[in-house]
Amino acid sequence: MLYPMLLRLRVRLPDRPGSLGQVARTLGVTGADIVQMVVLERVGGRAVDDFTVIWPAAAPVDRILAGLGAIPGVDVEGVWRSAGAPAVGGADAELVGRVAANQVDGIATLTDAVPGLLSADWAAVLAVPADWARMDDPVPGVVHASWRAPQPLCPPEVTPLRPRAFGGDDGTRYAAVPFGRAGLVLLAARGEAGAPAFHVTEVDRLAQLVRASALVLGNRLDRSGGHASWPVNGARFAPVEP
Repeated sequence: MLYPMLLRLRVRLPDRPGSLGQVARTLGVTGADIVQMVVLERVGGRAVDDFTVIWPAAAPVDRILAGLGAIPGVDVEGVWRSAGAPAVGGADAELVGRVAANQVDGIATLTDAVPGLLSADWAAVLAVPADWARMDDPVPGVVHASWRAPQPLCPPEVTPLRPRAFGGDDGTRYAAVPFGRAGLVLLAARGEAGAPAFHVTEVDRLAQLVRASALVLGNRLDRSGGHASWPVNGARFAPVEP
């Protein structure tokens, strides 16, 4: 039996009355059941919205693309599977509260929650060598990796250490945010074909979470950075928890 699946769609549309309703109606006609809509951007008369929809697993996604593509001024920037509707509202504050309540597992708690918050495939906390600026190819170690992270995890280069979105050589989309201590960086990834780059609002949201968690965890981050797994003869140890 094929069960319905959750799809995430990123749609750019005219920011004028009626446009959003037209997109919603078209999704309904194609067979998509909208469970969430998040506004990412409204600039220069254009809006970027993310829709999470329930979609029949046996139905071709091209049906959605054809329907939305027929609406003047509407562009689909990405379609990818989602494990769940990304949490909004007070979810971020609740997550920081869980980090504060159990600081021993704080990094793992944060890392494991990020994919659900941002509709990402996986996330990891990496430790960059302190002298990375003087190295030709600074290779980060793995402090903790979430469920569905590749095994072994060969992370991309995440320097310079600033909040940013970037693409990998294999097409994976990344968002990286430094903690500001111990060379630690939180990395989120979308590897599915058709997934869009992380939007600037998503990077900002991740940066706020990391900053808040860094304030809560304090000196514990310095100890966690020393527990990273480092490459040995081209191979990597399995991720370890702090």
